[in-house]
Amino acid sequence: MITPVLNWYVGWAMVLTAFATGGILGLHFHDERFLGGYASFRRRIIRLGHIALAALGMLNVLFSLAAWPTNSVWTASAASVCLLLGGTSMPAICFLTGWNQGFRNFFFIPVAALMLAIVFILCGGHP
Repeated sequence: MITPVLNWYVGWAMVLTAFATGGILGLHFHDERFLGGYASFRRRIIRLGHIALAALGMLNVLFSLAAWPTNSVWTASAASVCLLLGGTSMPAICFLTGWNQGFRNFFFIPVAALMLAIVFILCGGHP
C-alpha cells in the first residue's frame, strides 16, 4: 500500500512551492506587460498553475489525514497514487503550457488522475 505519509509530504511541499512561485510571480505582477499582459493566456495559465499547487497540495494533505476502513486498502492506495499524479502533473502542465502551448494537449493526464482519485475515494467508503 502506498502510505498516506507520502501524500502528506508531497502536499506540504506543493504548498511551499505555491508560496515560492507566488512570491516570484508577485515581483512582476505590477508590470502590465508581464507575460503578455493581465488577460493573456500565458499569464492566466501560469497563475492557474500557481493556484493548482496550493489547492491540490492541500487536497493531498487532507487525504493523508483521512481515516480509511480496513477493508479498502486497495482503493486508498489507488486514490493516493492518483492524487499524487494529478496533484503534481496539473501545475507542471500549466507551467509548461505557459512556456509552450503544445503542452496543453496533456491536460487529460491530471484531469483523468484526479477524477479517478475521487472515484477511488468514493468507492472506499467511510469509517
